Amino acid sequence: MPGGRLTQRERQQIALGLADDLAYAEIARRIGRPTSTVTREVMRNGGPTGYRADAARRATERRAHRRTPAPSPAPPAAPPVRGRDAEAVRAYEEAFAALLMQSGLPRIAAQVLTALLTTDAGSLTAAELAQRLGVSPASVSKAVTFLDRQGLVVRRRDDGRRERYAADNDVWYQSMLATARSNAQLAETARQGVGVLGRGTPAAVRLENIARFIDFVSESIARAAEQAREVLR
Repeated sequence: MPGGRLTQRERQQIALGLADDLAYAEIARRIGRPTSTVTREVMRNGGPTGYRADAARRATERRAHRRTPAPSPAPPAAPPVRGRDAEAVRAYEEAFAALLMQSGLPRIAAQVLTALLTTDAGSLTAAELAQRLGVSPASVSKAVTFLDRQGLVVRRRDDGRRERYAADNDVWYQSMLATARSNAQLAETARQGVGVLGRGTPAAVRLENIARFIDFVSESIARAAEQAREVLR
């Protein structure tokens, strides 16, 4: 049933769907489950390339029998906003975080960024993030440091001098620029190979073509990001 635990047959169908390179939404449609259920199942059990039905079943059973210690006291969670379906919000946040993970963010960093993007409060403290995500403050601190280095979050101080974290309003602009910078480094490394392998050789020509392609794409990304930023402002 849609709200119950996945059966072993459904897990096998998920594995077959991944092997056929089907999208999560299509796999979910075939087994009659929400897309968020399939996404969560796959990301918790090895990801799209490492998912195995039997291993997923055993891992689920271990998690069901695990007893976690009581969490340390933390500020109460914000009450659900009237008119919102709490389960739908939770499923959306899980799917959003899974998508960020697929783009390269570590799991906790993806969950922290999702929480900051979807909170009406505008910002959250480390304690609030730890309670909301059910992880340790140390994990939150590590994730925030990673996101800060990527230019995806900003740090603020409230009246009580507590540090609060917020998703930068330019989060996607910063992300696009980071991608452009990473691509530029890749292009530069490819050009270094031209000199090492000998200009004019087949391998060097291949690397030169890669560098030119990446240069063009990186410049286009950076230019488009700047234009979009100005227009949206």
